[in-house]
Amino acid sequence: MKFISWNVNGLRACMTKGFDTFFAEADADFVCLQETKMQEGQLDFAPAGYHQYWNSAEKKGYSGTAVFAKREPLSVRYGIGIPEHDTEGRAITLEYDEFYLLCVYTPNAQRELARLAYRMEWEDALRMYIKSLDAVKPVIYCGDLNVAHEEIDLKNPKTNRHSAGFSDEERAKFSELLSSGFVDTFRALYPDKVEYSWWSYMMKAREKNVGWRIDYFVVSERLFPRVKDSRILTSIMGSDHCPVEMELL
Repeated sequence: MKFISWNVNGLRACMTKGFDTFFAEADADFVCLQETKMQEGQLDFAPAGYHQYWNSAEKKGYSGTAVFAKREPLSVRYGIGIPEHDTEGRAITLEYDEFYLLCVYTPNAQRELARLAYRMEWEDALRMYIKSLDAVKPVIYCGDLNVAHEEIDLKNPKTNRHSAGFSDEERAKFSELLSSGFVDTFRALYPDKVEYSWWSYMMKAREKNVGWRIDYFVVSERLFPRVKDSRILTSIMGSDHCPVEMELL
């Protein structure tokens, strides 16, 4: 099974940059999108053979997630079941016989960490939610998680030490999740590989490869032996993020 996750930074804009071609050529079993920035029905995109699930923010043109799945799930959940965390369309959970697939767009802590306190609340609530799923069956957790976990995961760790996405607090929350029985698939398979999944639009960052790895596939430890590969598709354009991909045996 092939899984793809991509922060498209506005699906309608990404569509004008070749999203539909990439989608067709990828032929993935599951495509998870973040930052769709739209409501369901605002785009005429209905690829044959896929079921669609959308979770849009109450605020139009903001945030949002979507999942395209070849297999119809047993159940679908929108959000994480906590009203104060479920107004921005940040999570979709699809249940299958052998796993839960969770697509997430994690809140950004923002400049000067203005939203860090909320981000910490979100992290704790999401971790409890993931652990509740994992108690039932293994979890595949993917998306733009808005954190570069280790220094290897961004080009300039020293100058970004207290920046959103690389604060000690955000990194510690991700460590706490992993220590709860989960695996960062890319880093587990490629402990020394330097690749990024997001680049600023400023200062020709992508051209210079001054980036961050903030897009992930995380799985329950007991599911990790089935992970055939986990890749970052750095050549795919269309957003300030590139897609990440995981293959499961």
